[in-house]
Amino acid sequence: MSSRPPHRTRLLSAVALATATLIALTGCGSSSKDTKASAASGGKSDITLRIPDPGNNGVLARGKKDGSLDAALAKVGAKVSWTGSAGPFAPAAQAINAGQLDVALGSITSAVAALGQKPSFKLFGATAPDLAGEGILVKSDSKIHSIQDLVGKKVACSQGGTSEYLLLAALEQAKIPADKVERVYLRADQTAPVFAAGQVDAWATWATYSVPALASGNARFLADGRALGSDNYSVWAVRNAFADKHPDVVKAFYTYLHDAGTKEIADPAAYINVFTDSGPTAYGAEPKRIQTDFTRQGATVEPIRPADVERFGKVARFFQDQKVTQTLVDVKPHLLDVETLAGAAG
Repeated sequence: MSSRPPHRTRLLSAVALATATLIALTGCGSSSKDTKASAASGGKSDITLRIPDPGNNGVLARGKKDGSLDAALAKVGAKVSWTGSAGPFAPAAQAINAGQLDVALGSITSAVAALGQKPSFKLFGATAPDLAGEGILVKSDSKIHSIQDLVGKKVACSQGGTSEYLLLAALEQAKIPADKVERVYLRADQTAPVFAAGQVDAWATWATYSVPALASGNARFLADGRALGSDNYSVWAVRNAFADKHPDVVKAFYTYLHDAGTKEIADPAAYINVFTDSGPTAYGAEPKRIQTDFTRQGATVEPIRPADVERFGKVARFFQDQKVTQTLVDVKPHLLDVETLAGAAG
């Protein structure tokens, strides 16, 4: 962006500098799971849907392990290629725009930023905000007890997405000018050690990172998404060319996500530590307890409806007002009605 308030800084710590390169979404080969879809359809699957690898948790991890996603896509002649690793939406959007990825999950806040960059994707599904899992963290023993206490402090956030939105929403709610708080731009997956070391006073983030921080006993929410009135929906994006050519595959994928998400809410523990109970990708007992609680309070993916479009527009206007985006991003042209997709291709 060309305009920056004077109090935005980037923390040049050794951790941030050593890991400045984004996680490659296209550097990994297809998983051995790719072959299961072909087998499930008698070898007739000739459409490949490229999805970021889901890791150890969630509906896609479960679907990858038990073959249920392969089976669902095989019904429409498709199979999965797990491409790279799931992570921030910005690099995923770049991979989609480069034709190297077909679908990806992000937030409407990160999507708005990406949609201002000549995108080649549309949004086809939305999940209500994770009001319990996202918010602004402070240390457990911090003397910061209100949003007003953030004045003059350093708050870590990722630029142009969920965490910057949460911080700015909190400041607006408290009627605090944005330049009264120093935004420290860091990648979300590199912020935990900076926060733990006390190099920032607070951290605006979401469940992927708030869960381990809270479970450590060394962090607490200053305000969660519910307190902030967050409109930060999760959204699924699909590459335009793929949706145009294979609408039935997009519809089948959406249906799988919706149905599996409903099951996950009913039994969250079954979708945690899907592949392993140990190692760096596994949740211990306390993180698992917290994540289970957050998931039970959540929602599954749904079609994007008129009320959602209005909320998305509100987020876009907010980002323009806060100078996160230089212009007002019109989200409407980049939405798909997933309920009418099947059969749309000739």
